[in-house]
Amino acid sequence: MKGNLSSITLGSTLFCLLLSNYVAAAQLRVATFNVSMDATNYTPRKTPVKSDSLVSALKAEHSQIKNIAEIIQRVRPDIILLNEFDYVPKEQGITYFKSHYLNVSQNNQAAIDYPYFYIAPVNTGLATEFDLDNDGKKTGIMGDAHGFGFFEGHYGMAVLSRYPIDLDKVRTLPTFKYKDMPNAQMPIDPTTGKNWYNEQEWQNIRLSSKSFWDLPISVNNKTVHILASHPTPPVFDGLEDRNGKRNHDEVRLVADYINNADYIYDDKGKKGGLNAQSRFVILGDLNAAPEGDKQRTITTDQLLKHPLVNASFIPQSAGAKEQYPQHSHAKNYSASWQARVDYVLPSHYGLKIIDGGVFWPTKNSQLYRLIKDRNASSDHRLVWLDLRLE
Repeated sequence: MKGNLSSITLGSTLFCLLLSNYVAAAQLRVATFNVSMDATNYTPRKTPVKSDSLVSALKAEHSQIKNIAEIIQRVRPDIILLNEFDYVPKEQGITYFKSHYLNVSQNNQAAIDYPYFYIAPVNTGLATEFDLDNDGKKTGIMGDAHGFGFFEGHYGMAVLSRYPIDLDKVRTLPTFKYKDMPNAQMPIDPTTGKNWYNEQEWQNIRLSSKSFWDLPISVNNKTVHILASHPTPPVFDGLEDRNGKRNHDEVRLVADYINNADYIYDDKGKKGGLNAQSRFVILGDLNAAPEGDKQRTITTDQLLKHPLVNASFIPQSAGAKEQYPQHSHAKNYSASWQARVDYVLPSHYGLKIIDGGVFWPTKNSQLYRLIKDRNASSDHRLVWLDLRLE
């Protein structure tokens, strides 16, 4: 009888251990971070921007990159999207960042490993033959590229994950043409009253200024779709508001994708978006704010008021509230230029929000050194949510 009792106790203990491991694994921390790891951040003023500037900065053990790695090690997300991480050869870029920064303790923090990652070409700096900014010059880059950039791959994206990415089912949409979105917002030249883009340009230009990715990630044998993007800033244009209209439609592409809109096609020609009852998390610097003097509510409402999106929890920080006490929405800011533009938005289906926040320490914190200015890390802050798979 005594032996049987021991067996029962041992079995119960093992069951509890297995259950606790399962519950722990079922909780997922997902983050987005515009890390400002692009060439212009490592280029002195009035100096040509070089495509290998990030590579050089990584090899030089740049203090800004070390601080970025420390922030990630402190927050420790399971999945993170990095915006403005230049698309360079992976051995010199993302894998070097992983092995020489994240896998190495920064300021006594525990190293963190991401066995899985995803990078791919983006539209920034991808040359066209057109004068898209209508300044009378065809430079092929900057305002005349498919997305603003000084070279192909500038302001790229990367996703790091502690869970497997189903690479065979990844979908990317950088080649999706702007013209193929029904009722796309065509900017109008205010001086002529004509379409900003001529017919040849409109037939060729792409919608995504960087890209749009659907990365299926397997967590406890359940698929979570990471929907990653980085729409163009709705500024740096004129009264035609070409960047504002494009920003709206890039965000709309995300909304239409989770609606499974049939007009959408990916780079392999597959039509439509997500199937019904899919778990997803929308990530990225969407460059659109729902409130404040930079608000673009028509744009942000496409996601924040979408019936499939759980936008009920707004990540906050004490640091931003302290820094901008005159602004009622400051606690929600995710960028130093006083706006909420970086988002982690989960689906209502299959995911429950447990907690979240914005990494923005107060001035009296020893961690303030990590975000005190753009030279310290970035003009954006890391935004995260803790999610439970259900």
